[in-house]
Amino acid sequence: MDTATVSLFLGALALRLGFFFYGIYQDKYFEVKYTDVDYFVFNDAASYVFHGLSPYLRDTYRYTPLLSWLLVPNHYLQWIHFGKMMFVLFDLLTGLLILNLLEAQSKRKKLILSSLWLLNFMVITISTRGNAESVLCFLILLSLYFLKARQFVLSGLFLGFAIHFKIYPIIYSIPIAVYVYRQRQGGLFNVFKVGVSAILALAGTSYWMYQIYGMEFLDNAYFYHLSRTDHRHNFSVFHMLLYFESALPTDSFWAKLAFLPQAAITLGVVPLLLRDPSFNSLLSLLFIQTFAFVTYNKVCTSQYFIWYLIFLPFYLARTSITLKKGLTMALIWVGTQGAWLFFGYLLEFKGKNVFYPGLFLASLSFFLGNVWILGQFIDDFKVKTELSEEKKKR
Repeated sequence: MDTATVSLFLGALALRLGFFFYGIYQDKYFEVKYTDVDYFVFNDAASYVFHGLSPYLRDTYRYTPLLSWLLVPNHYLQWIHFGKMMFVLFDLLTGLLILNLLEAQSKRKKLILSSLWLLNFMVITISTRGNAESVLCFLILLSLYFLKARQFVLSGLFLGFAIHFKIYPIIYSIPIAVYVYRQRQGGLFNVFKVGVSAILALAGTSYWMYQIYGMEFLDNAYFYHLSRTDHRHNFSVFHMLLYFESALPTDSFWAKLAFLPQAAITLGVVPLLLRDPSFNSLLSLLFIQTFAFVTYNKVCTSQYFIWYLIFLPFYLARTSITLKKGLTMALIWVGTQGAWLFFGYLLEFKGKNVFYPGLFLASLSFFLGNVWILGQFIDDFKVKTELSEEKKKR
């Protein structure tokens, strides 16, 4: 690594350590705690594992047992914050992968674009609060790293591990298959290698966990998320629907249909890759696809934004969006999110009934703002692919 790159990573590490130690201070002295409530769930589940029991004895633990296994050192070392440091490490490794995948860019541009992850306060906050998304992001980018290197078996294996960790990366299967198939050498056979490797990794880890924990693993890690109706800490436009539905003895008909717009838009953007099936276009499409998935998801919390922020540097590397429009998009994204957080604070910490109209309108404005932003990204991607097509014809 050159001096500028080393300096960037040292700065990124220093920021994370600063946030980490400040978080310990805030937890001790402030009403609003810094540590994510989910981290205490992870830690409690790891405590059960440490004592030879099931992590699912911890109420609300809805993840793969592997996550609780990762935090077992918390209890060996008797230091609850060890897991946070591990998440910070995965956070930095994700930044390293972003830097490597940006290798076609100039040195200066690579550093600027990778800074969007490494120096991003939202990313830093998520990992130092004890959220495990950095582990998932690392697995996804590692899969793409091997895909670019044409190591199809390794790419598929890590994609399968990512899907085991959380279900949603399965949406990447189709665009990855399209990209691999459209390559000049061994298209169909390479699709087979990626697909079989991913299935074996997913099935193998899932069977392993099932052998140890039985149906409680499947119920909590997979089936729960297919019918999840979490109405708390939720930016989603479906927030109020889920809130009212939570009081009903059975799921409502409309709540069951909430996934249809999400499925339509998430799959509907895939054909955009057909015009220019290059690796850079694949990364840009995965950004758009993930942005759409999160925007239309029934549950949308702050850590979900990390899912598409890992792809933002790759998208911006080739964007034709002007600075003025980009700033407008960023302002709408931050402003509508800030409005929701304001009403969320009044509800969660002040106990005020702001569900309607405050929280409802904030959710609606955030959703509509994101839909408009998504439209700008799609239009921009179309322009890029059209230009690429014209270059090939010349």
